Amino acid sequence: MPRMSARDLTSSPLGRRRFLQLGGLGAAALGGGGLLAACGGSPSGTSSSSGLGTLGIQLSWIKNIEFAGEYFADAKGYYTQAGFSGVNLIAGGSAGTSAEAAVATGKALMGLSSPTLTAPAILQGAQLKTIASTYQKNPFCILSIDSDPIPTVQAMKGKKIGVQSGGNTTIFKGLLKANGMSESDVTIVPVQYDPTVVTTGEVAGYMAYTTNEPILLRKKGFKPVQFLFADYNLPFVAETMVVGQSSIDHDRAKLKALLVAEIKGWTDAVASPSQAANHAVTDYGKDQNLSMDEQTAEAVAQNGLVVSPEAIKNGLFTLSDALIADNIKALANMGVDITADKLFDLSLLKEVYQENPGLISSFAAAAGSATTPGK
Repeated sequence: MPRMSARDLTSSPLGRRRFLQLGGLGAAALGGGGLLAACGGSPSGTSSSSGLGTLGIQLSWIKNIEFAGEYFADAKGYYTQAGFSGVNLIAGGSAGTSAEAAVATGKALMGLSSPTLTAPAILQGAQLKTIASTYQKNPFCILSIDSDPIPTVQAMKGKKIGVQSGGNTTIFKGLLKANGMSESDVTIVPVQYDPTVVTTGEVAGYMAYTTNEPILLRKKGFKPVQFLFADYNLPFVAETMVVGQSSIDHDRAKLKALLVAEIKGWTDAVASPSQAANHAVTDYGKDQNLSMDEQTAEAVAQNGLVVSPEAIKNGLFTLSDALIADNIKALANMGVDITADKLFDLSLLKEVYQENPGLISSFAAAAGSATTPGK
């Protein structure tokens, strides 16, 4: 098998994934409890005489394929059709502002995040709610290679598993707990954000993103083996849409207009992974030196997280009662105790689909023709 150096992976923007941005827990990752609790200013997108004003959206990471739906919504004018004069897609990153902090301080009307970040922020006093979810499954997986495969959670027993410190360790321990395993069943090896260690034999498994590192390993000639956390009792959703409670109370029409534009944009993104990659590489993320092949492959893999039977039946971004309950249980396994009504409010999304039922059939058609893993 070929050997891979750290440079091979970290030289790629996809190889510099931040896990803590999605999975981290605690005040430091959230921007500080005091900052979040004080919701000063008006959220970006304040109404003006010309309409809904400029829309601010805080992205959870750099401008790559993860935000394909937002790119389509901007490029095709869905935001302006909804009544906004324009949109400011604010890039995140390892040193960027969290969605929770951006929304709470009025920098953005909506931010993209995860329950693993939003729930702790709410428990610290932030007046926030999750109103929709782009990913129906989180992207976390345990990555291995075929020479020493780990295809299931139970197959980790007795193995060395590379886990990044901080929030990732918390999530991994939650995975063990959710599957009746203990830390003594595996050897947790602290690693950096470079999956080379699984190709050199330093570890047998590596905590990764299913839409990222497996693609990189395959490109380098390895045969990756993986299993998703979401398929083993840790099914929290991801790329969730977080807004302020004050916006829900006082600006429902604005939030619903935003959701309509997002639904249209992501419907297009699911239908055309190649065009999604083109938007990321040549326009919105052109300063990131992204690879067209990698971004296209990630767009296809991403479809597997966005498209679900629930989304096809009841509409993009929707969450069933069962999935919400599973998320609350998954958070509890990570030591975060919160109730569903404190974290989620899907009433706006339900109203959008009641008023625009054609959006459901449009997405179902797009999903039916989409390129997704295994099709």
